[in-house]
Amino acid sequence: MDTLTATPVTDVRPAVHGEGPTWDATRRELVWVDIDAGEVRRATVSPAGVVAEVGVHRGGATVGFVVPAADGGWLLGADGGFTHLDPEGEPRVLVALDREGGTAPDGTRMNDGAVDPVGRLFGGTMAFDERTGAGSLYRVDLDGSVHTVLTDLTISNGIEWTADGRTVYLADSGAATVRAYDYDVETGSFGASRVVVDLSDDDAGAPDGMAIDDEDHLWVAVWGGGQVRRYSPTGELLTVVRVPTENTSSCAFAGPELDHLVISTSTQGLSDEARAAQPDAGRLFVVRPGVTGTPAGVYRGPVDALHQA
Repeated sequence: MDTLTATPVTDVRPAVHGEGPTWDATRRELVWVDIDAGEVRRATVSPAGVVAEVGVHRGGATVGFVVPAADGGWLLGADGGFTHLDPEGEPRVLVALDREGGTAPDGTRMNDGAVDPVGRLFGGTMAFDERTGAGSLYRVDLDGSVHTVLTDLTISNGIEWTADGRTVYLADSGAATVRAYDYDVETGSFGASRVVVDLSDDDAGAPDGMAIDDEDHLWVAVWGGGQVRRYSPTGELLTVVRVPTENTSSCAFAGPELDHLVISTSTQGLSDEARAAQPDAGRLFVVRPGVTGTPAGVYRGPVDALHQA
């Protein structure tokens, strides 16, 4: 097993609850969110892996994820639904999901999301109090209609597809597992599933956000573990990236050659003592892992057509 160590990005302001780094290939920018601050943040990444922030936009009270939109700007999982952030950084709520929203502790919010190989958007939810079974996964089709795909999740988290589009991986941090589902690219439907990563009996933490590389291997951020782990499609642990703060939340391949892994982290739940011991909590981290990845999928439907089916 290989072991690597990530380097903190000290020139970019730390987030409260950093999440969801995503490489927007059209703009050649890294975008990520600060969930608790309700912010979308943007940065360039040089060929040497130097990250330089270029913008911060307000997206909602909470923002769980950001993905590029073919119509321009970005689609967000914000509060209890989907929001469009235009190229100038102005947010506009498109869909407030019937079963989601509200405030802590009883309410729910959008969490992680991503775009499938043909341009559909998937976004998951969780309860503020992280109660079991309160999370769901939604699909936004290319006609803008929003459909429920899965229910009874706890913390719907990282989601990625294999290169052939026939398998989709989904993390549920509450169950501490990553499942591989058979995927129908024509319809966007999930089929039979199997557990690929199971950390339910592992004191290291729980799987959070993730990325997939050009060899169809998963890079899984381990929340509470201070690590990103690379797994084979059969679940074999191949590489550990050590991050010197415990709440590693997600990762993405970024930069002009997509050869840097950018890792988000969070201060959420850390005591004053833990924050003092982990001064880089909330920062981005960067490592060159020796493999490349793919840019973020782009939502290819018209954003003005979004509606709950």
